[in-house]
Amino acid sequence: MISAIQPQHTSITLGKYRIAACPRALPSGRFAAQVSVASGQGSASTARIMCFIDEFATHDDAAQYALAQGMDWVKDVQPTH
Repeated sequence: MISAIQPQHTSITLGKYRIAACPRALPSGRFAAQVSVASGQGSASTARIMCFIDEFATHDDAAQYALAQGMDWVKDVQPTH
């Protein structure tokens, strides 16, 4: 039996960005990785959602991959001093 209850979404803060993994279950029983990278607050907030093609055996594997991709994206867009 497959449980319909999934662990809480995994999120971290990196600088001004909030990175949240949002894995979703696929009909095959595997999981797709998705990540939200947000900044700002209220009406001044923006978010970028990235979905990935790879499929993962577990919710946790998809979440870890999504977080890593989100952190890489933030590191690429942050200015270097």
